[in-house]
Amino acid sequence: MPSKPTSDPEQRVAELLAEARATVRTPQALRARIEAQRPSRATRTRRRVAYGGAVAGALAATATVLALVLPGGAPGSPSVSQAAALANLGPAAPAPAADPAAPQKLQTGAEDLYFPNWSSSFGWRALGQRLDRIGGRTATTVYYGWRGHMIAYTIVAAPALKQPSASTSTLGGTELRTFSLNGRLVVTWRRANHTCVLSGAGVSASELQKLAAWKAPRLTD
Repeated sequence: MPSKPTSDPEQRVAELLAEARATVRTPQALRARIEAQRPSRATRTRRRVAYGGAVAGALAATATVLALVLPGGAPGSPSVSQAAALANLGPAAPAPAADPAAPQKLQTGAEDLYFPNWSSSFGWRALGQRLDRIGGRTATTVYYGWRGHMIAYTIVAAPALKQPSASTSTLGGTELRTFSLNGRLVVTWRRANHTCVLSGAGVSASELQKLAAWKAPRLTD
């Protein structure tokens, strides 16, 4: 038996809406279409996992950037290990050509230092280069390739970075420090108050040390 209508207009509207919700049902076909368009539980799970993976990837990328930028030792001072890690970023520009006036040099440098052209002397040919900044310093990297291997030679602008704790040797009057970092062999030395870092995988320490002892000619030479 229907309830007696109330004289309050607002209350009557509320009663009518309640009656409609109780008596009117969504057509079966429409409910089926709505249900079909809803993502399944597995799909929702995959979306959550994908989103979480994207966030984790973004955080990992940020952590990598911070690892290269944040100080490694004294405040504001990057470490040799951070400079060596630039090698993993890969070339960002074409290889520099040899200097026509001095074939033992490449047409790129770091302030008053040139990068060497090793193609004729040692077989290592320039493949590409990149320019970065770590701890406020410019870091220039040239990549070389030979016999299926690639090495990276980074020069970090002055002042020189703190020397790492590593095996020390002297070759051709140059003091070299050699250590391993994440599967790569790293040789570092100082020249004209700059820090030079040479690294590679699958290359012997003696080969890297031989290349490192070859002094890049100065701009004033």
